[in-house]
Amino acid sequence: MALEGTQAMQESAELWMQDLAAASVLLIFCEDAAHGAAEPFGKLPHTHVFAGDRAALEAARHQTGAGSILVCSRRGLAILADGGKHIDLAGPDQTEDRLADLFARRKWWLNHRDLTPINAHSMLSDQRTIALVDPHGSIVWLCLPRIDSSAIFSSMLADPSRGIFSIKPINATHHPQQRYLDDSFILETRWGDLTLTDYLDCSGGRPFQRAGRSELIRVLQGAGQFRITFAPRLDFGRSQTRINRIDDGLEIDGWTDPVVLYAPGVNWTIEDDGKHQFASATIDTTASPAIFELRYGTRSTSPAIIPESARREQTLRFWNGWARTLTLPGLSDDLVKRSALVIKALCYGPSGGISAAGTTSLPEHLGGVRNWDYRFCWIRDACMSAASLTRIGNTGMAMKLLDWLITLVEHIDSPERLRPVYTVSGGHLPPEADITELSGYGGSKPVRIGNAASTQVQLDVFGPIVDLVHMVAQRGAPITPEHWRLVESMVNAVAARWREPDHGIWEIRAAKRQHIHTKAMCWLAVDRGLQVAEKAMGYRRPAWKELRAAIADDVTRNGVAPDRSALISAYEVPAPDAATLLAGFHGMIDPMDPLFIGTVDSVQNALRRGPVVDRYHCDDGLPGREGGWVICAYWLAESLALSGRPQEARKLFDQTSRLAGPTGLFSEEYDPDQRVTLGNFPQAYSHLGLIDAAYRLSLRSPG
Repeated sequence: MALEGTQAMQESAELWMQDLAAASVLLIFCEDAAHGAAEPFGKLPHTHVFAGDRAALEAARHQTGAGSILVCSRRGLAILADGGKHIDLAGPDQTEDRLADLFARRKWWLNHRDLTPINAHSMLSDQRTIALVDPHGSIVWLCLPRIDSSAIFSSMLADPSRGIFSIKPINATHHPQQRYLDDSFILETRWGDLTLTDYLDCSGGRPFQRAGRSELIRVLQGAGQFRITFAPRLDFGRSQTRINRIDDGLEIDGWTDPVVLYAPGVNWTIEDDGKHQFASATIDTTASPAIFELRYGTRSTSPAIIPESARREQTLRFWNGWARTLTLPGLSDDLVKRSALVIKALCYGPSGGISAAGTTSLPEHLGGVRNWDYRFCWIRDACMSAASLTRIGNTGMAMKLLDWLITLVEHIDSPERLRPVYTVSGGHLPPEADITELSGYGGSKPVRIGNAASTQVQLDVFGPIVDLVHMVAQRGAPITPEHWRLVESMVNAVAARWREPDHGIWEIRAAKRQHIHTKAMCWLAVDRGLQVAEKAMGYRRPAWKELRAAIADDVTRNGVAPDRSALISAYEVPAPDAATLLAGFHGMIDPMDPLFIGTVDSVQNALRRGPVVDRYHCDDGLPGREGGWVICAYWLAESLALSGRPQEARKLFDQTSRLAGPTGLFSEEYDPDQRVTLGNFPQAYSHLGLIDAAYRLSLRSPG
């Protein structure tokens, strides 16, 4: 019996060692002082070593967001389990050997885990939904029928068992290379002479039709063989997914709406995978290309009326034609154009609402809990995105977004109660919930759908709306009485609420604060409202001038550091915040004023990390340290240019722009310590930041 007990303990210890080695974030905490054998762990990514007392342990756990904690003490090694329970792993005489063993396992696991960089993916779009393709040509993310619907392929947030549509050449002799055709979202993946072409069909006016009928088209060409795996998983894999053979293709069984894969001439093998099924086949494209069409909204597998080649050409013209309307700034024009295209791709064509990003729950802290659903229309983000496009010559998307906002405001009880975020069709968001069946990108849990930010107070939302009306008016767009009523309602909302605390642009999950950025955006609403009134409508609003002055005076009295050298995050938080830089962009503070220059220096010195800039360093109510933000780096580059430091601005701009993926797409964040891209993808904020910075720097470039 003693022998059996010893063997069980050894087996249990082995399982714990495996779990620790493969932890998304591992914290090794040494009581009093760091153990010599623990110190090497500090050089490994996603692995932290701290020493101290119980209070230091709690602080370390909160700072790192670690879910796996190994405690090292004079008594040996113990796992800190839920509820504070210690599970002994090794005695004091085994500590050094156990740590050496764990170090070797951890290093091996980190070097061999299969984690595709977020920014290595490419996007497809039909302006109703988006798909993500990994560098090997597999569809790893697709929600249908809409960008914010449930996913049919979600392996990006788990593993292939959660839905994938893979096409791989057999005996390929070349590594895959990817590119977009011209200025489109038609993606080519090439293995030498073998080509996979992917796109979401934009022919026949689809981008402007209600979601409900979409076609994902995949075309294989070249003399070779391919292995196809079609493994859809309904509702993120939570619903049973069965596959039926039908004429010229496959039918997905179990969804409310019909979905088929049109694949004529393919001989499929259907196999069980738990409660689900997947289909696989091998095809030879030597004699002729092979076409696969995933059709949502129909059970028909009849040949399409319009040939694939014609639909591809129409899709190409759709994107290329729009890109030709842009007036590029002459700085990083290829990235600027691709960034503008990304914003258009994230726009829900039927309404004009622009999603903040294409995905949910790609982590801001690898292995942590900062995972949010960004597949919705944040009014602030959408107006900023449309403003960026307006700067480079396209007012059409801004006008359509404003039409959508006018309708939205007409149907709410009071404009001053405008929510910060809506669905892309203008509805309220579903409650925030966790999908426990998904393990998350890199083990980052929970995976969330919905977003609790929809019920927050974010009073900065009024400023970007009025600023957008002002921008399109400056460029000659017709401002109607409806636009004017929208402006009036936003300024009146500011008058009623600007003194209130809110959750701010960063959506802190803590008590509301008097955020400086919010005050600056309230000032912006009034200032731009005055300009629209006087220049576009011929009205006078003297009371608005008094309101504008009152907001600016309040900020300069209460929103500065104790030495009055720089703006701070909030009246209650005397710390730097990258969002305060916008006060200088819009004119509330002169860019050459010592207060703005001091703010720029404060952000640069305290928040910059190489090519990115942290939002802030104050407690936001969440564990773990997120990556640095791409948009904040571009804001800093703009601020450096505005305050007379163009060389520094250009250097930072170039460094940040190198964070774009192989096909020119940005995620939200980057961790320069771990060298990983983080956050939802592709991110509208990052792309509008690049456009605005390129525009600003081009205006201030010599010659």
